[in-house]
Amino acid sequence: MTRTQTFRALHHRAEPLVLPNAWDFGSAALLAAEGFPAIGTTSLGVAAAAGLADGTGVTGEETLALARRLARLPVPVTVDIEGGFSDCPATVAEYVGRLAEFGIAGVNLEDGRADTALAGPEHQAELISAIKARTPELFVNARVDTYWLNLEHGATLARAERYTAAGADGVFVPGLTDPDEIGRIVAAIPVPVNILYSATGPSIATLAELGVRRISTGSLLYRAALAAAVDVARAVRDSTPVTTRIPSYREIRAITQPHS
Repeated sequence: MTRTQTFRALHHRAEPLVLPNAWDFGSAALLAAEGFPAIGTTSLGVAAAAGLADGTGVTGEETLALARRLARLPVPVTVDIEGGFSDCPATVAEYVGRLAEFGIAGVNLEDGRADTALAGPEHQAELISAIKARTPELFVNARVDTYWLNLEHGATLARAERYTAAGADGVFVPGLTDPDEIGRIVAAIPVPVNILYSATGPSIATLAELGVRRISTGSLLYRAALAAAVDVARAVRDSTPVTTRIPSYREIRAITQPHS
């Protein structure tokens, strides 16, 4: 079974796929070593690490470079490509084709634009169709940003249905936390539904009962890592105990060594 086939199968198990989102090779390798069966990327983490703004379509090269490195991992990887880094369907399809050539199993394609507006659903469907025509085996997770941007909530299902008809393999609705709405969308969409984990939202068990097949952490891990780094630096400065278990230098060095 190829990694792409494995990744697709992970959306059809008895339990939903809990997908942690990494921002560099080290974070991804540690998550894979922890036993997570697949790894995603976080566009915020990739952008911030490069000193760039997330959601503005300027991290195409950084995302490509990271994807090439993550393809070394022993588990399937799906890459967040924001809105595709272009408005041209052929250009987006070619970009995704390069990811597939590296061995990447899936992409997450959002219909939000610059965190302020939604792309036209017809045009977004064209992007999805172009990707599937170029790389039919790749898992395309179509992100619907109506709740994330708090725009056009009533259009969520119509957008999801359009993207599914265009060939999307999954639908992602970040920002949606109402159990009744989640259940309604899951029941109406014939492909796996992805929800963004929220500490104030439904539990993993509840999401599973609602039929959610994939639960992403988004930028949560990256933001938590930044908070932990500052906490440790503060503890060193203030001569207070460092209580967090921190991987050793040798442990981190080991994960970057090629495996025979």
